[in-house]
Amino acid sequence: MREALFIKKNKERWLKTETEPPTSPDEMAGSFTQMVDDLAYAKTFYANSKTVQYLNKQAAKIYLSIYRNRKEETSRLKTFWKYELPLTIQKHHKTLLFSFVLFTLFFLLGFFVSQQDMNVARDFFGDGYVDQTIENIEKDNPFGIYEGGNPLLMWLGIMVNNIKVAFLFFVSGIFAGIPTMYKLAETGAMVGIFDELFASHGYGLQFWLVVFVHGTLEITAIIVAGAAGFVLGKSYLFPGTKKRMEAFREGAKDGVKIMIGIMPVFIVAAFFEGLITRLYNDAPWFTTMVTAASAIFVVWYFILYPLKLRKQAKQVAS
Repeated sequence: MREALFIKKNKERWLKTETEPPTSPDEMAGSFTQMVDDLAYAKTFYANSKTVQYLNKQAAKIYLSIYRNRKEETSRLKTFWKYELPLTIQKHHKTLLFSFVLFTLFFLLGFFVSQQDMNVARDFFGDGYVDQTIENIEKDNPFGIYEGGNPLLMWLGIMVNNIKVAFLFFVSGIFAGIPTMYKLAETGAMVGIFDELFASHGYGLQFWLVVFVHGTLEITAIIVAGAAGFVLGKSYLFPGTKKRMEAFREGAKDGVKIMIGIMPVFIVAAFFEGLITRLYNDAPWFTTMVTAASAIFVVWYFILYPLKLRKQAKQVAS
């Protein structure tokens, strides 16, 4: 076949592939196969022609598209969890520290205020919850509140509620971060009051060993969600050298990344609360191990690992 006839016969299909690249995997594979066949034919009969160069270029483009799509599908999530999220967290470590300090201050405030006035716990949790907890304490089963209900339903209910609260923390950051600050302070005070309720009856240490089976991850995620809200709020309040809208878009993007990142933490924390915490009497060694593993994960993933990545990035840059 003459080269001109070969081009005339296939030109329309080549141009269509070039101007309207296939999007589905099947179409992409089909186009690549046809293009490789055409390239092999052209190399055989028109070895030094521009047609070979053109077909080689088009086949390479389709191959790269296939490779890129496959690579993104398999490694995008891995890249996000391994690099993108930790580096975003490290970028906002100071904001995360502020969120942690705020939570801790109101935790201590709630603890000591409740120590002075036992009615504070009733104001926060209601008479029914407090009376039930005291009744459990008198039965020498202070954390019996975690043993009731269907474990799976508890898991799902707690997970949905905590995720809703976390997104409220984040979204309300748009109002200069003030509602986020209030909600985070309120949550810190609530945990402090809850701690004092048990500590006042001689179960202060047990509180940390039992409640923090799930609380280590849950409270960490709440603090991080608060930090995401502050990132959103400060982005347009303090844009620095950037335009306010540009800074806001960047803050919103970072905040969303952080919120996506802590979703699995909430899911696992709710799973622990619904199914693992209740084992504190039957398998205290196991629940203590879960608490310790959670604490190690939190310190490593949210503090040490991001710092390590940042240090490596600086070394590469220099």
